[in-house]
Amino acid sequence: MRDLRDVDADFVETAPFSFANSVDLAITPDQLFEVFLNAEAWPQWVKALTQVTWTSPQPFGPGTTRTVHLRGGIVGDEEFFTWDAPRQIAFRFIASSSRLTTAFSERYDVEPTADGCRLTWSVGIDVPRALAPVVRLTHPLLDRLLASFLTHLRHYTDKHYSAN
Repeated sequence: MRDLRDVDADFVETAPFSFANSVDLAITPDQLFEVFLNAEAWPQWVKALTQVTWTSPQPFGPGTTRTVHLRGGIVGDEEFFTWDAPRQIAFRFIASSSRLTTAFSERYDVEPTADGCRLTWSVGIDVPRALAPVVRLTHPLLDRLLASFLTHLRHYTDKHYSAN
């Protein structure tokens, strides 16, 4: 594991590579936060994840940590710097087994809607200089991949909350 650069919630907007995608969900913001709390739910909609382990006790808040395992054997240690249920969570990778990123952060903004809620998922990434041209070239593909995870989230929430 190697340490990544310390970033804050604004990094998703100021990062060299930023992504933001939204999805409308037919569940309440509180129900969406139930999904966020469920470690077993994450790999079902974020298909890059294979395992999520909370490493801090509940109740969760700023400073909460977890470890994620990604496809390809990558492991990341995360720390949440924002936990404002049911409106927003944000975290950064504090360490990673991969050398593909130098800084990484995600922010989840949740707004209530007439039919449930709207989630905006923002991701900020910095990479070693040698990888920047590759990320620049593949940015549209990465954006589509991230957007597909939100489609998986909608399917997950429709399946698990359809009776509500």
